[in-house]
Amino acid sequence: MKIKFKFLAVFMIILIFSFVGCTNENSKKSIQNSNSNEMLVHFIDVGQGDSMLIQANGKNLLIDSGPKTGKDNLLNYLKSLNISKLDYVIATHPHEDHIGNMADIIKKYDVSNFYAPKVEHTSKTFEKMIESLQSKNLKINVIKKGVDSINLGKGTKVTVFSPTQDSYEELNNYSPVMKIEYGKTSFLFTGDAEKEVEKEILNNNDDIESDVLKLGHHGSSTSTTKNFLKKVNPSLGVICVGNNNTYNHPNKDTISRLKDNNVTIYQTNKEGTIVLSSNGSTITKR
Repeated sequence: MKIKFKFLAVFMIILIFSFVGCTNENSKKSIQNSNSNEMLVHFIDVGQGDSMLIQANGKNLLIDSGPKTGKDNLLNYLKSLNISKLDYVIATHPHEDHIGNMADIIKKYDVSNFYAPKVEHTSKTFEKMIESLQSKNLKINVIKKGVDSINLGKGTKVTVFSPTQDSYEELNNYSPVMKIEYGKTSFLFTGDAEKEVEKEILNNNDDIESDVLKLGHHGSSTSTTKNFLKKVNPSLGVICVGNNNTYNHPNKDTISRLKDNNVTIYQTNKEGTIVLSSNGSTITKR
């Protein structure tokens, strides 16, 4: 049974990667920022998982969709923003706490562009995501180092630093590490990328310095190494994590490193959804 299921998943992926993506340019534009001269970054409280919404120049980018247990929180939050269209959706890697609600997001919203690393999984959650993409005739754009097709408009720049390899032993390491700049401000998103990927990026001498760091793997000990943190040199660190989780996230040593580097720490389990606003020069917490 497992062999048959894996074959089905791989077969479906081949189909999806061969489909032509569809874009509805006439879709109703949602209400975005209260000020068009700002970028908003929402770290949505979905419990033990990740989901971030970036809004700039009337465009919406959703990174991950959290676990199934966070479905109501995610959908209600997006509804409160009057969103009808997602210009870009990124599934960082096929773990349930990151793609648990992807099928619902794809079905509910007008998704113009869908990105994911080229890796499959045998989970029911992954299968449903693939089926929902197929039902909308959406292709998967492979996200990897150097991808430059994500455009959030005037004053923005999106740089993707990873994945750099075609294959990793750990699924977490397929997570794209990406930097989004708005004016002179910058945010680094890391998914669940671990030490191996951080080392690759450091060896490549990529410009990852950013004002805000979304900590990798929910603040786990597997990520945010001393040298990586030093290179990013953030003022703010955001940890997407659930209360009383069984993984003991965030790791106490990771928190100590942040404090030693004078990084202001925000955690979704303590503050709920965290919204940061950039006017291109400064970043403020809403």
